[in-house]
Amino acid sequence: MTDSPEGLDFPAWPQYGDEERTGLIRALEQGQWWRMGGSEVDTFEEEFARFHGAPRALAVTNGTHALELALEVLGVKAGDEVIVPAFTFISSSQAAQRLGAVAIPVDVDLDTYNIDPVAAERAVTDRTRAIMPVHMGGLVADMDALGKLSADSHVPLIQDAAHAHGARWRGSRIGELGSVAALSFQNGKLMTAGEGGAVLFPDTESYELGFLRHSCGRPRADRTYRHRTSGSNFRLNEFSASVLRAQLARLDSQIDTREQRWPLLSGLLDAIPRVVPQRLDDRCERNPHYMAMFRVEGLTEEGRNALVDELIGRGLPAFAAFRAVYRTDAFWEHSAPAETVEQIAARCPASETINAEGIWLHHRTLLGTEDQMHRIAEIVSDTVAAL
Repeated sequence: MTDSPEGLDFPAWPQYGDEERTGLIRALEQGQWWRMGGSEVDTFEEEFARFHGAPRALAVTNGTHALELALEVLGVKAGDEVIVPAFTFISSSQAAQRLGAVAIPVDVDLDTYNIDPVAAERAVTDRTRAIMPVHMGGLVADMDALGKLSADSHVPLIQDAAHAHGARWRGSRIGELGSVAALSFQNGKLMTAGEGGAVLFPDTESYELGFLRHSCGRPRADRTYRHRTSGSNFRLNEFSASVLRAQLARLDSQIDTREQRWPLLSGLLDAIPRVVPQRLDDRCERNPHYMAMFRVEGLTEEGRNALVDELIGRGLPAFAAFRAVYRTDAFWEHSAPAETVEQIAARCPASETINAEGIWLHHRTLLGTEDQMHRIAEIVSDTVAAL
């Protein structure tokens, strides 16, 4: 597929092959298409947990449900507070709000776009029941500082790792960091079945509670409808799991390619006046690079959106960065803090800046060639210079 008149033929996404076809046929022919009768979901959970170093994994319907389920397992309920980054996709806050918990947005670091541990510490109250770092673009948040904050405050962490499949922090995989982690398999994610999600659990007890709650409170072998907890139907189907098994098998090699391309592209972008790429943290030893993220300094939100349109017109799969969660109507529908938009904005200056200046390129660009990294930078340079 040709992306544009520029002739940029970036790799397509999603990627698939005979492995996915074989898996779908295998799921079809086993004759049981839901997880209670088939084997694809169970096998995928084992493979996914092992890949991430987690004791257990639970596959669910999507990444938003993964966050909701993780919060439920930790006992978060109506009236509790959950600290979330102000700059993130809205599911991070809505997962808490849909349980009746109050989402408390805090600022992020302007270089890494990850939650600021100091800001998170300031937001802890006696009602705080969870702190939710988001590993933005695949860059793991400061889990050293956040782990200390969690230990000192006795408030558990929930890693929103929707962007961070295969990431490592100081030698540890996401599932080895001692806290629950939620991941997404939505169509744009680093591995996908169109939709889907998973929760990594640090112990069997929390996994078993998660299993009950993701299956309407019903034990695995129940035949007499003895629902032990409240819950919902967050079960993943066998077809999706078969696709995800194939997707997982090629993830490592794709990460290798993106890890090679980002240093080149980042350096080229950094040389362009006004362009500031997302900065890395060396403690994140493996970054899957869900997004190629950067800012263009001095833009308004409207100007940024116009620039994104120009980049798309030149053949780049470009997107505006997420809006700060408190600048969406959805955030204020229910379970919002007793603050105004401007009060939150005043204590979230970095999130305000990224809200106006942030741009990201689809991660498939980082599966391209070195020559394509140079072409990306040339297009960004030309477009920014024309502002």
